[in-house]
Amino acid sequence: MSYDGQLPALLPMLSRGKHRSPRKGACFMEFASLLAGERFSDHPACTHPLLAEVARHVNDSTSDAGRSRLVDLIPSVIGLTGEDLHIDARIALRSATMALPVVAAERQRVMAVSVLACERVLAELDGQPVGGLAEQSRSALAQVPDAAEWASRFTSGAGTSATSARRFRRQTAPAIVCDAVEGIAESCIPDPDEMLRDLLVRAIDECAAWVGCDPNRGAGFGTALWVTTSGLSGGSPAADAPRRAN
Repeated sequence: MSYDGQLPALLPMLSRGKHRSPRKGACFMEFASLLAGERFSDHPACTHPLLAEVARHVNDSTSDAGRSRLVDLIPSVIGLTGEDLHIDARIALRSATMALPVVAAERQRVMAVSVLACERVLAELDGQPVGGLAEQSRSALAQVPDAAEWASRFTSGAGTSATSARRFRRQTAPAIVCDAVEGIAESCIPDPDEMLRDLLVRAIDECAAWVGCDPNRGAGFGTALWVTTSGLSGGSPAADAPRRAN
């Protein structure tokens, strides 16, 4: 399934939370479901579940003023899906390494453990010795040495199995993504919205690299077209959008 450039008859307002119908607005993934020609849903089949998880959390954690900057990314998630556990591990790892250096001190241990957990899963998937770290992980951990040391002790001796691999996909990876997005949104950085958008871009790239799709697919559907076709400008209010039920 892929975006074919045809716009649906009704274009909703991009806003926070889950919506009953496009008339009430739409979150990032609900809008993607419309473009993909699926039933209106924030869990469409056209997008990898963990990538969709990133998109939902970023959508909900971004300010109303900054949410319009996500619009041009919506077509890029359509058709990006697959069963390879590498996708889950790499999206979760990217989320954790981006968040680790900027989250509050009380979150750093959790994020550091998340980095090591993702690296362990990837090592076992690739048949590599456990303990090696990619450059992005080494760089992120080096910026928080105390948390990194604690995480190393905490994860010592841990392993994965067929059962825990399933748990990683269903529970651990989504929890890592949620913690990373929340940590960035609440961090003391100049523009959390921009970093959240960048996180979503990187997650799309990670998924596209494994699925074998072009991450620039649908780039022609940009903010200008959104404004022209929907009559919106700037950020969108979220007063009518209920918070998402987890």
